[in-house]
Amino acid sequence: MTGKKKSGHAKAVIRQRKDAVERSQTGDMNKVDESTGRGLFNKLEELLQNLNLDIRNVRGQGYDNGANMTGKNKGVQKRLLKVNPRAFYMPCACHSLNLALCDMASSCPRAVSFFQVVQHIYNFFSGSTKRWTVFKKHVKGLTVKPLSDTRWESHIEAIKAIRFQAPEIRDAIIELSTSADFDAKTRGTAYSILTREIDNFEIILGMVVWHRALLAVKSVSIKLQTEDMNLDDVVTKLKDLVSFFKDYRRNGFEGALEEAKILATSMNIEPIFYEVRVRKRKKHFDEIDEIEEVQPPLQGMESFRIEYFIFIMDQAISSLKRRFKQFQAYEETYGFLFNIEKLRSLDDSTLRNSCVKLEKYLSYEMEFDINGDESYTELKVLRSFLPNETKKAIDVLSFLTNMGGCYSNASISYRILLTIPVTVASAERSFSKLKLIKSYLRSTMSQERLNGLAMLSIEADMLSSIDYDSIINEFASVNAKRSIFTSITSIVSS
Repeated sequence: MTGKKKSGHAKAVIRQRKDAVERSQTGDMNKVDESTGRGLFNKLEELLQNLNLDIRNVRGQGYDNGANMTGKNKGVQKRLLKVNPRAFYMPCACHSLNLALCDMASSCPRAVSFFQVVQHIYNFFSGSTKRWTVFKKHVKGLTVKPLSDTRWESHIEAIKAIRFQAPEIRDAIIELSTSADFDAKTRGTAYSILTREIDNFEIILGMVVWHRALLAVKSVSIKLQTEDMNLDDVVTKLKDLVSFFKDYRRNGFEGALEEAKILATSMNIEPIFYEVRVRKRKKHFDEIDEIEEVQPPLQGMESFRIEYFIFIMDQAISSLKRRFKQFQAYEETYGFLFNIEKLRSLDDSTLRNSCVKLEKYLSYEMEFDINGDESYTELKVLRSFLPNETKKAIDVLSFLTNMGGCYSNASISYRILLTIPVTVASAERSFSKLKLIKSYLRSTMSQERLNGLAMLSIEADMLSSIDYDSIINEFASVNAKRSIFTSITSIVSS
């Protein structure tokens, strides 16, 4: 009995989601002919009207960082804010983090050159099965991987394969550069990679620095893509990431340098920096007192530290602060509700001022979502009744829901706080699944089959919990009843 109920419920949920997918893909109502900010907003407004939803009740909107969606003047978010200023906009945290990494990687020529080296090594080995066989002969662990243009935190996988297997990869390239089994072009390319890229201490040091930086970013990126991520957790994670880059900028270079020296020594590479010869200009007798001495350019380790390491760290800090400025703005308004310990520690005057500020923030013209004075009274009483295990905003809302509406203003405040979207990564997973399912080998797949396979792939967790035996038995019993009914009908008619 229990198995049948679970399977029936699962089938009902899957059927509802399948119908929603079919309506969104085949219905003319969702067909978009114009991709500008105005066209997308008009289609969004039309969709809300057809669903009998009031656009003035929207309290959160989130998109990726495309200009037509997030434009400050003509984007969808700006047009929606003009109609409803309480439709609080939040740029996708995952896309913003990805763009911050793009800013780091393109901030200086040395960073651009470093990633070109990583991609070049992958292209060289993957371009030939014979070269790949030599690579597998020497490297028994991770394989080299290409760089992704859209998911910058995935660069760590490409760097990790070279960072921890550099001696083995170097041995493979040495064999390719000296073996008579390969043509002159292959040997020449291998020798060029060996002398200009692998045996370059600056590349090795850059590999250590980028691996440490991308490792910190990847942990935050994975956390941001979880389904239960909310605004207070995002602000905490971003503050921790900015603090990491600040600390790494101050104290990380010496440790990275020592780590790179150990790696270089294991590869029989001298840990020296490339220095440019300083050109001297001959001065004429009448220029000695008129022309000031030109400061020579930075050389060696100091040049790498200031013009490369510190430069990309500063770029990371400034990009994170600039691209996540909206998160800081929401923290200033909702910050007293984020942390329960902070809420309990506020004095009465600060708590009242915060509630009044939130009332103004949640009002438009003569409409108010909450009353500031009532919210202050409710929160003052509520913070003393909250259980000790209550730590996050979602826990407070669960507690308020179980109270049955005793704290209406506080409940509305927390509901709006948790409604503001953080990322659109979960919505884009369906597109990633479609790219895996509908490949060039399945170009003739019907719409119905594509919807079914996509739903099975997206709801894999639910699918694994279904009792297949009960579904088969139920399906067989239905067919049996149908055949009996058909036979009886034929007998009666005869």
